[in-house]
Amino acid sequence: MTKGRIFSGMQPSGRFHLGNYLGALENWVKLQNEYECFFSIVDLHALTSAFENTSKIPENIHNMALDWLSAGLDPEKNVIFVQSKVKEHAELHLLLSMMTPLSWLERVPTYKDKLQQLGEQGKDINTYGFLGYPELMTADIILYKAEYVPVGEDQIPHLELSREIVRRFNNLYQPVFPEPQAQLSKSSLLPGIDGRKMSKSYGNEIPFAASPEELRERVRLIVTDPNRIKKTDVGNPDVCVAYKFHKIFNKENVNEICKCCKQAEIGCVECKKRLAEKMVDVMTDMHIRRAEYEANPARVKEILAYGAERAGKVAAKTMEEVREAMHL
Repeated sequence: MTKGRIFSGMQPSGRFHLGNYLGALENWVKLQNEYECFFSIVDLHALTSAFENTSKIPENIHNMALDWLSAGLDPEKNVIFVQSKVKEHAELHLLLSMMTPLSWLERVPTYKDKLQQLGEQGKDINTYGFLGYPELMTADIILYKAEYVPVGEDQIPHLELSREIVRRFNNLYQPVFPEPQAQLSKSSLLPGIDGRKMSKSYGNEIPFAASPEELRERVRLIVTDPNRIKKTDVGNPDVCVAYKFHKIFNKENVNEICKCCKQAEIGCVECKKRLAEKMVDVMTDMHIRRAEYEANPARVKEILAYGAERAGKVAAKTMEEVREAMHL
């Protein structure tokens, strides 16, 4: 028996990296054994800031599905689907937009920040779709009457807005939706290979889909203690990016690595070689699963179609209740 229903989604915005995996996907793989999970590739959300050029969305959707399946999400245990293939998302978003005060959307903490940030990049995002992003997110969650949403602390204000919208709907019409609760994700923060936040825009990422050869090459470039020039120099693990990776991927040997570094018993090159082999070993099953799905793209399409069919049945039932409550 499951502990309840979960909804979560990700935008298909490009190549996944290891920071994305540790930030959310690793947690999803654990949750699938305890909850009834709906996981959606939210392509409509991608349009809120990238509506000018949509040509890469199909490829990004396929690659994201590969990432999820290779990480270990089970298409039988979970409902895995593409958001736009379930039209009720758009319908519920429209209905919620009729009753949500504009001021609620404008006060979302990240709205003005992203408006300025993306505007500086030359993107015109003064659109209703961008302003209404949290409302679409609300529709995604409550369409399946999800009780829990895995989020990081920075996303809690968005979820609180969803809860306010739910309360307003239930009070205006009749109780249809439960108020979704935040389930704080416990994730490991993985820096980029240069020590900054891992990001494709910085070029410091390690791709989640990296082959063992590419993985070894990216690990070779990880920054270590800048004051350690020779192997005989004593190192300081606290300022070494490679050591942060060891603490996540090589937990059973991390104390030994720390001691050897401080006593100059191991050089940075050897330290990173050990790290790379450990990471390759940890990700072996993922590499195998990915290769199998990459060789059978029709199977990936079948899984997404199967998920959309299952999600659609739940969504249709919810929308019947919504229309009845709103006398439509």
